[in-house]
Amino acid sequence: MIQLDGSYGEGGGSLTRVALALSSLTGKEFTVNNIRAGRPNPGLKAQHLHAIKALTQLCNAETNDVDIGSTELHFKPGKIKSGKYDIDIGTAGSITLLLQALILPSLFAPSKVTLHIKGGTCGKWQASVDYLQNVLLPHVAKFAEKIELKVLKRGYYPKGGGEVQVEISPKIKLNNFDTVQQFLEEIELKVPKIDLVTQGNLEQIKGIVNVSSELETKKVGERITQSTERELKKYEVPIQIRVDYAKTQSVGGELLLWALYSTNDSIDFDNPTRLGSSALIEKGKTSEEIGKEAARDLQKEIDSGASVDRNLADQLIMFMGILPGSQINVRDVSNHAKTNMYIVEKFLNIGYKVEGTTIQSQKDL
Repeated sequence: MIQLDGSYGEGGGSLTRVALALSSLTGKEFTVNNIRAGRPNPGLKAQHLHAIKALTQLCNAETNDVDIGSTELHFKPGKIKSGKYDIDIGTAGSITLLLQALILPSLFAPSKVTLHIKGGTCGKWQASVDYLQNVLLPHVAKFAEKIELKVLKRGYYPKGGGEVQVEISPKIKLNNFDTVQQFLEEIELKVPKIDLVTQGNLEQIKGIVNVSSELETKKVGERITQSTERELKKYEVPIQIRVDYAKTQSVGGELLLWALYSTNDSIDFDNPTRLGSSALIEKGKTSEEIGKEAARDLQKEIDSGASVDRNLADQLIMFMGILPGSQINVRDVSNHAKTNMYIVEKFLNIGYKVEGTTIQSQKDL
């Protein structure tokens, strides 16, 4: 039984989400108390609760009685299954934060897993579904035969109403192995390590402005695009930003940007360098301010020489754990990343080495 203190590090929800993912993969039972103790409203939120409920189906897990606000969780996983799962968070609760607990075990199911999820597609203190689609999933693709995320509807705070569908066709199936150790050794043999230390050459900058249709008459998307392009033109590379207006239950939206790099005039599809940044469309912020905010955050990542942005670093820690010998270079090592390293080390026989802004995973000898 692994015992975890939810107040460790930054004391947020990622500790529980990462533990759920790794427990489901390794079959190791855990208990966590003081869940989200470092947040103004401690305890499980809607996205955490629905991740737990989904995993009781996806891997036949058993839990204690939990609800929104619960501060203790006992999680006992069974075997991972394939199939289609419908999940309705019921609020603008984050679809992407829920997926942080579900993607890892789904990658190694006996066959295809389809997740149809309703909730919020972007919001504060989270990577959006567009970020997952365009920055994270290109790194995760090497673990699967196919992984695809489709945005079916946009959903903004406070009403939500967004919908996405994620389809994952596994390449390496956990149930083909007698032990988890044999399975992990096969991953090491078959999947290229994560190697993101050298930034490479900036080739282009892409973006998506998704915004509720009520703001189309004010040309909010176009004004955000113009502001962004003015800020980033100094890099002298092509800039392509798409504007998507959508009918939504609440007014809102987001600008997502990502910079694409090459090494030796080619794109490394196993280890693509993509630096992301974003800014929410909110009351009290002009279109021009939103464009500047996301552009200037992206500039910080580009100018730092990093190969991985802060959000991506947090999310890759878990995947580096199942690929010891992986390494990434970041602008700075966040508390989120440090917390995630702590959790992964509890479930896997690996350790992390941090030297300056470089993070390495290595077998714990």
